[in-house]
Amino acid sequence: MSATSWLFRPSLLRLLISRARLAIRLLREPLVGLLRKAVPVLAVAYVISPIDFVPDFIPALGELDDLGMLLVSIEGFLKLCPPEVVAFHRAAIEEGRPYSPMPAGSRVIEAEWRHEN
Repeated sequence: MSATSWLFRPSLLRLLISRARLAIRLLREPLVGLLRKAVPVLAVAYVISPIDFVPDFIPALGELDDLGMLLVSIEGFLKLCPPEVVAFHRAAIEEGRPYSPMPAGSRVIEAEWRHEN
């Protein structure tokens, strides 16, 4: 099996596309912090940049380097985002709803209040 043959598996391609769609929605979401949004944006900047860990003129390895950076950054970004926001947008994608921000009032913050005398 060659290094790039795993890219042509339909289930993996669907997974990559669904993760990218979710990440794009989360980039537009106001409840996701600006620093978190920098993760995939910096990865895209790395891919566009002529400076790489593995130069693009090396067949297959140069492209896999860029693809790996995108995959790692998308997965990291999804893990950094608030879970309830990710769940909201994942459900919206599954239901085929167009993008709309998560209602701010639906976010739950668990806390314990202590009154000390």
